[in-house]
Amino acid sequence: MEKNELKNLIDAASGRIQSDLCIKNCKVVDVFNKEVFESDVYVYDGKFVGFGSRSVNFPEAKETFDAKGMYMAPGFIDCHVHIESSHVSPPEFSKLVVPCGTTTVVADPHEICNVCGLDGMDYMLDSSEGLPLSVFLQFPSCVPCTTFENAGAILKADAIASRIGHKRVLGLGELMDYPGVANADSDVLDKMVVALKAKKVIDGHAPDVAGEKLDAYAVGNILTDHECATGEELKDKIRRGMYVLLRQGTVCHDLLNLLKGVSVKNEERCLFCTDDCMAKTILENGHIDNNVRMAVNAGMDPITAICVATLNASNCYNLKDRGAIAPGRRADFVLFKDLKDIRPVEVYTEGNHVASHGEYLAGVKPFKTPEAVLGHMDVKGVSEKSFDLKLNSKKAHAIKVIPGSVVTGNSIVDVETDEKGNWKRTDQDVVKISVVERHHGTGNVGLALYEGFGLKGGAIATSVGHDSHNITVAGDSSRDMNAAVQELIRIGGGMAVAKEGKVLYSVPHEIAGLMADKPAREVSDELTEILQIARRELHIRDEVDPFMTLCFMSLPVIPELKITDCGLFDVVQFKFIPVEV
Repeated sequence: MEKNELKNLIDAASGRIQSDLCIKNCKVVDVFNKEVFESDVYVYDGKFVGFGSRSVNFPEAKETFDAKGMYMAPGFIDCHVHIESSHVSPPEFSKLVVPCGTTTVVADPHEICNVCGLDGMDYMLDSSEGLPLSVFLQFPSCVPCTTFENAGAILKADAIASRIGHKRVLGLGELMDYPGVANADSDVLDKMVVALKAKKVIDGHAPDVAGEKLDAYAVGNILTDHECATGEELKDKIRRGMYVLLRQGTVCHDLLNLLKGVSVKNEERCLFCTDDCMAKTILENGHIDNNVRMAVNAGMDPITAICVATLNASNCYNLKDRGAIAPGRRADFVLFKDLKDIRPVEVYTEGNHVASHGEYLAGVKPFKTPEAVLGHMDVKGVSEKSFDLKLNSKKAHAIKVIPGSVVTGNSIVDVETDEKGNWKRTDQDVVKISVVERHHGTGNVGLALYEGFGLKGGAIATSVGHDSHNITVAGDSSRDMNAAVQELIRIGGGMAVAKEGKVLYSVPHEIAGLMADKPAREVSDELTEILQIARRELHIRDEVDPFMTLCFMSLPVIPELKITDCGLFDVVQFKFIPVEV
């Protein structure tokens, strides 16, 4: 801050110059004392400068907004999100979440960087500059995610060092390679050292890691984890000095389970996040405001829930310029009517009115998507025969869907084959699942079986396939699987549904095969349409989100079984296994 800026703030607080804005008649949520007090609130140059009814000597603010008794809370912070999972660009993502009261996000561009490398990182920085939503980034730590699949890029410590100094890069993104950390792998340590030397945060990703393994993980100053599943796991990680993120996204619904471990003794180490949340989910349920409402409905004190969404997040990520309504802090705030049912009515960022009654008010400057991140669908040598699964056993492993979770089971299922030895459909709820490499034209096609999805009589495919984002396709016939994959190649990535050898519907995702380059509501409508077609025509189970669930089946760091372009992967044993038993 320059000297003249500081002088002006002090002058505004002292009444020597006009404040820019006065919010009158509001109930201020004090996240420091954890109480509510009635006051007017003054803002100058995007920052809070004071409270109370000013004396007659104070000049009136340039603008006044009468809150009429509404509550005022700091703007909400999403502590871990993959913007790409919304299926829209950062500017469109801002339009979605700001009306929900989210004013800051800590985003991990892990998805686009696995496709486009540094071009993806630069795109996310450039396209999120100057938005009403503050977008901070974590540099992805695992590009590629593992050595057990083919990704679009390789980013090592030197790449991290080239961007870690950016003012909106807070540190190193989720370290999914927990064996690499625990075994002191040299490349992993090089990445961690870059962040530590820059005095930046390292985010964690450690599902089911406990005991001495967790000690070896946490000792490297890994500060957060968003992969806790139980209250006991939450307390175990907080015991090691970590912050635990209470996640509620489109597929992962951990918040209510984790609340069982939250108490007045450890609530300051808890944060909220969405991780992966589709545009449709945000439009229907909200964003971090949904996490807050769910926590309050489950018994958490409302002011505590607001602290988790604001002050705790600012403390964790050293964002001391926000997270509270206090003089000198950034004037990001939310006005709402009911402390027990928090639904944002008015939203301000840096003292600017950016949303009202769910409508986005702020303009977004035009941003032209660079050629470097368009498409990326280099697929060669893939045909209908590529999806024939030959089996030499009457029993086989199947990836078992667990609704509401990215964790999967390892089922043993009975199988039948045709006269050529290829798997054929029976009455079981089992279909084929495949991952097709799309970055380097290798022709790799991994094949396995998939249980509990409900699909019958067709195929669905997506180029959103965590974390390397190859093409993931599920179906009960090779013809339909190939038709869906070929459609994705044609449209430059996205989602497709095929039946009887024909494409029923597709949604293009022009940006790296991950995000659609069009307005968020339009994308949401198209996603709604393709979901309805998938359920209606292919009979996918109601409790399973067809595409969001499918795209996580290629994530080889979440137990128990997953599929990559190299084959069926056992995450527990950390090795490939044959499909046959």
